[in-house]
Amino acid sequence: MSGTTFSQAVDRAVAEAMAADERIVILGEDVPMLRPGLLARFGPGRVLGAPISEAAFTAAGAGAAMAGLRPIVEIMIVDFLACAMDAVLNQIAKLEAFSGGRWKCPIVIRAACGGGYGDGGQHEQSLWGMLGGIPGIAVVVPSNPADAYGLMRSALASESPVIFLEHKLLSELWLEFLGRGGRTTVRYDIPASGAETELPPDAPAVPIGSAKVVRRGEDVSVVSLAVGVHRSLEAAAELDREKIDCEVIDLRTVRPLDAQAVVESVARTGRLLVVDEDYRACGLSGEIGAIALEAGLAPRFARVCLEDTLPYARRLEDEALPNVRRIIAAARTLMA
Repeated sequence: MSGTTFSQAVDRAVAEAMAADERIVILGEDVPMLRPGLLARFGPGRVLGAPISEAAFTAAGAGAAMAGLRPIVEIMIVDFLACAMDAVLNQIAKLEAFSGGRWKCPIVIRAACGGGYGDGGQHEQSLWGMLGGIPGIAVVVPSNPADAYGLMRSALASESPVIFLEHKLLSELWLEFLGRGGRTTVRYDIPASGAETELPPDAPAVPIGSAKVVRRGEDVSVVSLAVGVHRSLEAAAELDREKIDCEVIDLRTVRPLDAQAVVESVARTGRLLVVDEDYRACGLSGEIGAIALEAGLAPRFARVCLEDTLPYARRLEDEALPNVRRIIAAARTLMA
């Protein structure tokens, strides 16, 4: 059984779903070029290229979902979802609630996200906190191929809209596109387990809204997602040498959040550290802190987030992102 990469895992889930349900179609910019295997198997009638207008083809996807199809709309990077926010915020997210459940919008919006390679603050945002604040839409962000496969399976089976975000540093398709091996200014620091893993033929679906404890610990609960999980694990290994025992939780889903997983961990450790490659103000990290407080806990709390617009300069970008050094420093502060 050979290893499966992140992109291969997602495409496998999509291919299996398309083979089982002819209502599933894909549309977006350059989709026939980006998904050649799916194009060859299912043809141009189901793998559709679209003009460079996120607003137009996202709205078209919403209409297609209302009419009985189950579209996957591919936004090249999540930053460009801003161009389609009217369709997402005011139509897709609200259709089921406004119709009293009589109308459904089973659409999956797939987009790449995240920074760490020098493309600037208009191309490297995460934005899952902002998107997770919209009622009516699930937001999933896997950290490894197995979860990417399982979450995409669940997304394609959902009767409600799902935004599926994949971090570029986990995707070999994106790394090749960005010039891995040819750009000497870029350091890819994600362990192999994040980008490639064993995926058996009977790999299960992953329920939307279910977090996973990826490292057990007793001193600090470290809550993260996507690339942040791998950096948290690296920091935890370093902190272990200092007798600081970190528990690392992979959220996997931003909305709905697995509050129970967070509360159970923090109740044991008494310390909560959120590692979030999204904006700090009014974001996911504050929501997780509020979950602990509303459960009657009073943990020591810290967060390592993006504080401001992501700088373009590589050295400044590396310092701004939640890196291992910042995670270690925050954990030490909690233990002081």
